[in-house]
Amino acid sequence: MNLDPALLDILVCPQCRATLFVDDAAEELVCNACQLAYPVRGDIPVMLVDEARDLSVKGT
Repeated sequence: MNLDPALLDILVCPQCRATLFVDDAAEELVCNACQLAYPVRGDIPVMLVDEARDLSVKGT
């Protein structure tokens, strides 16, 4: 995953506005506050709550 550090500095979770953390292995941006993981496709973050993976659900 190749994301611009300046972009990462301004991106926040669209649901709760918390800071996001990069998960390179899963190619996701993770919000620890609301337990959502936003996919990164082709080095473009998909910042839609409907597209996020819910980390609070077991087996995801």
